[in-house]
Amino acid sequence: MDTATPAVTVALHDGDRVVAETGRIDARRHGELLLPAVDRVLAEAGLRLDAVTDVAVGVGPGPYTGLRVGLVTAATFGSALSVPVHGVCTLDGLAYAAGVEGPFAVATDARRKEVYWARYEDARTRTGGPCVDRPADIAGELAGLPVVGAGALLYPEAFPDARGPEHVRAGALASLAAERLAAGEELLPPQPLYLRRPDAQVPKNYKVVTPQ
Repeated sequence: MDTATPAVTVALHDGDRVVAETGRIDARRHGELLLPAVDRVLAEAGLRLDAVTDVAVGVGPGPYTGLRVGLVTAATFGSALSVPVHGVCTLDGLAYAAGVEGPFAVATDARRKEVYWARYEDARTRTGGPCVDRPADIAGELAGLPVVGAGALLYPEAFPDARGPEHVRAGALASLAAERLAAGEELLPPQPLYLRRPDAQVPKNYKVVTPQ
């Protein structure tokens, strides 16, 4: 599952292939949409939740509010089912699904006129990042490279070779996780990659109220 982008996406993988997948683009309803999406993929596969042996979750980078929905849900499933929970960089899942040959980059929308981005040698090999920057600040570094994702498509002046897909799909995330686990590779801990402080901040100065 992944909720690090506006896509709320869930898939079920049997170790060889994706057997069910669903997704919806809605940046404001991650918490409302995620559990029904889990129910849909299990129903489509004709399985119950207790059939799950591992949980893979996108760890971002992504905005605080959406990202934590997937991570908390994954941790809850892991605890309830006593199964391992694996983290996968969301940008890695998008790179895996991109179908681009040769060096390229991935960029998602980080809001505040910035992008989350990483550089790849191929669909499975990240060579730089993830980072968060303004598009103009990295345009020169990524010049001549295809750049995949919604962040690239938002800023065509910085990324003239912008390409889809816009958002990560849980099927690609699950396939990448299954491939790495089968190869004996260690995945990321299921901890968020925020890369910056959340938009919501505790006020620094409180108004002093004097009792009358």
